[in-house]
Amino acid sequence: MARSVRMFEFVLLLTWLLASKTGLCHPYHGKYARGSRHKSHNHQALSKIAIHRTIIRLDPNISITVSPSLMGLKGESMSFVLVQFRRPNGASESDWIGVFSPAKFNGSLCTSDKYGTNRDFQPFLCTSPIKYQYANFSSLDYVEKGEGSLNIRLINQRADFAFALFTGGIENPVLLGVSNTIAFVNPKAPLYPRLALTANWDEMSVTWTSGYSLGEAIPMVSWGHGAENHHLISPARTLSIDHSDMCGSPARTIGWRDPGYIHTALFTNLWPNTKYIYKVGHKLKNGSYVWGKNFYFTSAPSPGQDSLQRVIIYGDLGKGERDGSNEYNNFQPGSLNTTDRLVEELDSFDLIFHIGDLCYANGYLSQWDQFMEQIESLASQVPYMVASGNHERDWPGTGSFYKNTDSGGECGVLAQTMFDMPLRNRDKFWYSLDYGLFHFCIADSEHDWREGTEQYKFVEDCLASSDRLKQPWLIFAAHRVLGYSSDEWYGIEGTFSEPMARENLQKLWQKYKVDLAFFGHVHNYERTYPVYESNCVSTEGSHYSGNFNATIHIVVGGAGATLSPYSTIQTSWSAFKDLNHGFGKLTAFNRSVLLFEYKRSSDGKVYDSIWINREYKDVLGCDTINNCPLSTLAS
Repeated sequence: MARSVRMFEFVLLLTWLLASKTGLCHPYHGKYARGSRHKSHNHQALSKIAIHRTIIRLDPNISITVSPSLMGLKGESMSFVLVQFRRPNGASESDWIGVFSPAKFNGSLCTSDKYGTNRDFQPFLCTSPIKYQYANFSSLDYVEKGEGSLNIRLINQRADFAFALFTGGIENPVLLGVSNTIAFVNPKAPLYPRLALTANWDEMSVTWTSGYSLGEAIPMVSWGHGAENHHLISPARTLSIDHSDMCGSPARTIGWRDPGYIHTALFTNLWPNTKYIYKVGHKLKNGSYVWGKNFYFTSAPSPGQDSLQRVIIYGDLGKGERDGSNEYNNFQPGSLNTTDRLVEELDSFDLIFHIGDLCYANGYLSQWDQFMEQIESLASQVPYMVASGNHERDWPGTGSFYKNTDSGGECGVLAQTMFDMPLRNRDKFWYSLDYGLFHFCIADSEHDWREGTEQYKFVEDCLASSDRLKQPWLIFAAHRVLGYSSDEWYGIEGTFSEPMARENLQKLWQKYKVDLAFFGHVHNYERTYPVYESNCVSTEGSHYSGNFNATIHIVVGGAGATLSPYSTIQTSWSAFKDLNHGFGKLTAFNRSVLLFEYKRSSDGKVYDSIWINREYKDVLGCDTINNCPLSTLAS
């Protein structure tokens, strides 16, 4: 045992030495602001409900009623409902309320294609609730009185709802009673529009969800520029997802829920930096129309346009429950705070990048609608660009680089369909994007990025294609940390990034002079000094000017999910850390001045920032660290 301890200490020391190789670097002396820590549970809240073990023991003495029975009378897509319940005998702290949608959730849904025939039990329920809450959550005297109530927040998810009272906790559920059925006036209504940039700078796409098939209605968007000028109509394509598209459980079994029809339309021939109005809708077979609300967006600047441009970037947002539902583990404690902060600041930015781990549905498909509703105030008004993360894509035997089960069987299908990114192939979630003074290269960390692969070629082509005269600010982003991170887990691995990542990619960042590289995946904030091959090439803390020397790496994975602690090893290239929920903001003032700020979601204040001042001759210049082109002595 003592020998093992000594060996571990030796490995730890060796790791520290490797992490602290000195160039201009020195052991970390920057700021490390600690916030609240949460034990990380890598589970979707609904995954702890053993619904397939349910015992049905309906009790005629138990009542559960929900009101109102009809929601959305004024066109609303959200409503709070009052759930009242009585259990005169035997009320327990283990009693809980499950919300089911569709309202029919009995054993007839337990088909053989979901569960197979070789099972050692007969499931009486095999559909997960879309949310749940304990009976005594707001009625503290429930056990004594045998009655209580809950205020539950529902959104329109294209089906009716029923509530069920269980006992036995979520691991050994016993069904005691079922409520009346409630519904929205129009459960098929077009909802939750999300904007995205396309491969063409003068276009924008809008994607929304509805319950209307192409056989029922024609999807379209009405739009124009000006305050109320709806003078253009654009058609929309429609996609749907089938149960058989899922790669495994729970997405293919208890987590399956029909995601509806996904429609996407294009706004074309847009004037740069111009405000437009739009609404999504459908023309029914009887000739009438169903329209959503009016929304506004501002079109993108043209490539190279010298104007103020502001970009928000973060990862690992997740979703939250405003009524306190799904209380197990509270895996995304900062999600609502970050979302609400960004809604408050909506007029101060033009574009959002959410670089992976979007809603952590993890195979419980009902959560995607709830996430879209949460971000609607953002995504309906500014382009909401996303990258693929492990909780969207990873599943064994499906082509993902990592062989884990983090997607819960979704294997990328939901993310690829719910969002319309400028992808050449939906499964290969990498793309380039021009936005004014920025050139973005968005990688897919869940597919192989090593040298010689198709994605490696994309990364090099994307970086090489940047016109640094017109678009001086070159940004790389991916979900997993392919650069540098002092996260505890990376420290245990001894790599301080994804294994093999820097060895394969850093020569490209250096050769093509990538200004900033952003990553998520680890749930904290960290910024490095300019660093190459683990060596700092500058220890300037907040202002960089002159020739490019190395890329600055920034982890912005603390938007919402449970925070991740840092390694106890003090990495020499780390300039600033903050263990709080927050997000990053890029501001390009012109071709020569770029500001990056890190803000906490709790108060919206700036806790870290850097300025980059660089003229075109500085981009053309080099500092001999693997970024100087070959030259000749010939005249």
